[in-house]
Amino acid sequence: MLWRESTRGGLRDVLPSSVVVVPVGAIEQHGPYLPVWTDSLIVSTVVSRAAGDDCVVAPTVSFGASDHHLPFGGTLSLSVETMLAVLLDLARSVALGGGRRLALVNGHGGNRGVCHAAAAAASTRYDLSVAYLDYWSVWQPAVDAPPWPGHAGRFETALVRAIRPDLVGDIPLRASVPVLPDDSGWDVHTEQLWHDIDGYTDDPSLATEQDGRQWLDALVAGLASRLAAL
Repeated sequence: MLWRESTRGGLRDVLPSSVVVVPVGAIEQHGPYLPVWTDSLIVSTVVSRAAGDDCVVAPTVSFGASDHHLPFGGTLSLSVETMLAVLLDLARSVALGGGRRLALVNGHGGNRGVCHAAAAAASTRYDLSVAYLDYWSVWQPAVDAPPWPGHAGRFETALVRAIRPDLVGDIPLRASVPVLPDDSGWDVHTEQLWHDIDGYTDDPSLATEQDGRQWLDALVAGLASRLAAL
């Protein structure tokens, strides 16, 4: 059931027994060849295909915490504080409308901390059971799969090729694949790192529509299973 296409009475009848699923995306630069809508497009597609009969799918929260992409242009970002307030207000609205179960499905790495904090706070403030996950976490790729989700690299480029191939532009050749910091157990953020890799990770030229379709099917199946269990 799509929230945006429903009436107030229809929602009032089903919200107490449904899981309200809120896709959370971003509008931010994705290199010179992918649309700034990439994260919102992917998470909206995965959620819409995975949601079952006991789900009410809310409109996607298209803006995310993307300040680290502002220097590249093309980005519409919420501050962390504003985004947290937005998610809490939406959770409050769900609760006041009769909802009792809420699931946040995130599509942008920069949203992870905010979504986690919003889920925890909403559960204590609004008498809601709130779940949160990142869409890419529902599927474990093969050993030879690309870095995922990365940012505008092979993984996301392949998914956009599968969903909206008309939105993929000309991909520049990279002299070498960026070497990202080794996993030291720390989550390190620096502006210089994004500058050094020109705002996108790994090699998007390797992305194929066939890979994108296979990965998208796996993501949809994985999320459908998680939603059914929830």
